Amino acid sequence: MRLGVLDVGSNTVHLLVVDAHPGARPLPAHSHKAELRLAELLDADGAIGPAGVDRLVTTVADALQAAEDKGCEDVLPFATSAVREASNADQVLTRVREETGVDLAVLTGEEEARLTFLAARRWFGWSAGKLLVLDIGGGSLEIGFGIDEEPDTAVSLPLGAGRLTSGWLPGDPPDPAEVKALRRHVRAQIARTVGEFSRSGRPDHVVATSKTFRQLARIAGAARSAEGLYVQRTLTRKALEEWVPKLAAMTADQRGRLPGVSEGRAAQLLAGAMVAEGAMDLFGVEELEICPWALREGVILRRLDHLPTASAAMN
Repeated sequence: MRLGVLDVGSNTVHLLVVDAHPGARPLPAHSHKAELRLAELLDADGAIGPAGVDRLVTTVADALQAAEDKGCEDVLPFATSAVREASNADQVLTRVREETGVDLAVLTGEEEARLTFLAARRWFGWSAGKLLVLDIGGGSLEIGFGIDEEPDTAVSLPLGAGRLTSGWLPGDPPDPAEVKALRRHVRAQIARTVGEFSRSGRPDHVVATSKTFRQLARIAGAARSAEGLYVQRTLTRKALEEWVPKLAAMTADQRGRLPGVSEGRAAQLLAGAMVAEGAMDLFGVEELEICPWALREGVILRRLDHLPTASAAMN
């Protein structure tokens, strides 16, 4: 069957169309995305403003039309931290539903972490042993740890690259004092959770998902995306420690010229790098591997798990 997963994230609204059936690897067929950066459109009261809601409704409608054009049998729509934490979330969801017919399921932060963990587990398999999975989005950082398909521990922290950039780093380039203050904030937030994970022992394999980690790995020398999904890409803490001060000294325009860095995410790259460095340091991680699958694939896999297999349907 052809499924669409509509991800209303803090940075982008992304429709991923896949061909899939239970027991098989979902095959990407089409991708349709628009950058809204909802995490940066919240007003002083924490609400998504009228212009932001208008853009969201239009973008969801466009994505729904794209799903229809590509022959999707079903669309799985969900929203993450930017909508979840907006003070006017109920009104936003109601308007999207009334004007587009799309009923967005709002995932909790823990659900995000668990579904992302599922995707990483399926990608790397059982031989990876105990997995520690890190995912930096626009609005939050998700962390999952465990040996099964369901993580033993899963948390979500308000440390997304977009959220931190708009709230802590207004300058371009940022003020060194603001960078230092953000570093303290990030590390204090992550440190509160480390004990919860350390009780389960050391991970056998540490992986990271999300565009932030992919871009950081790329500027540190990892293979280009054009070289395919199956090329191993890694990121070391040593490389991050070297890149964070470099990024802090750059303007957003200068970061946007780095290999693999998109213009729309360039301003957020420093904050994302600081979160990545802080997490790797506090969890004692020297190197991690980039996982091509993340939350969207986790949503698809969970849906496929609940569909009957071909053999069951014949009985």
